[in-house]
Amino acid sequence: MNELIRIENGEVKLDSRMIAHHFGKEHKNVLADIRDEMEKLKKAELGGQLIFQPSSYANNQNKVQPCYILTKAGALQLAARYDAVARRKLIMKIEEMEKQPPQITSQFLYQLAKRQEELEKQVTVAHQVIGELKPKADYTDKILKSKGTVTMQQISKDYGMSATAMNRMLHQLGVQYKQSGQWLLYSKHHGKGYTHSETIDITRTDGRPDVTMHTKWTQKGRLFLYNLLKENDTLPMIERDEVEAV
Repeated sequence: MNELIRIENGEVKLDSRMIAHHFGKEHKNVLADIRDEMEKLKKAELGGQLIFQPSSYANNQNKVQPCYILTKAGALQLAARYDAVARRKLIMKIEEMEKQPPQITSQFLYQLAKRQEELEKQVTVAHQVIGELKPKADYTDKILKSKGTVTMQQISKDYGMSATAMNRMLHQLGVQYKQSGQWLLYSKHHGKGYTHSETIDITRTDGRPDVTMHTKWTQKGRLFLYNLLKENDTLPMIERDEVEAV
């Protein structure tokens, strides 16, 4: 039964089968008691679903059966229905678990690595956004009156190439790099007002709402790209036509 009570992220979690074993009850009756508690808490708007979390397990016949995962609050809520002595022993067991040092599992390390990766991504995007909010004032700012932004698809069309090809070229020229699906400027281009990051609401495949960042180019950034590409013998279509005509 030890595997039915554990510590997750510093919080005690108990399987309803452990409760049944501890109090000497049939698991089906414990499930009925949990559902009754949840119904009462729901009517009182006290968030029973937060302390009793539906789950499942495979029995000896490999059939999926329902169970619940209880937080410490859920265990104490349910235990109040049962024997006082057994209830006290359960509380002592929970307190003993809470005093144990946290176990570092492979799952914990994986979650920690994913969290660090996400934080690094947020920091990188934040650096670019900060740079976008504080562009350096120069002569270019005075002549570029337009506040509109354009997408890479719009810019690349002027050069007769796809956005994918244009993004790859800018990466090779040391302008930007790709991280988690978004093209970000290298740090040497931060703070120059070349881009503007736009937040877009999305829905993940599992139905979770989320946001993603999309990079757009300002008119100043567009002029920067024009000069850079021209230095590398890449002209927009309209200028190529003029050169060919001459």
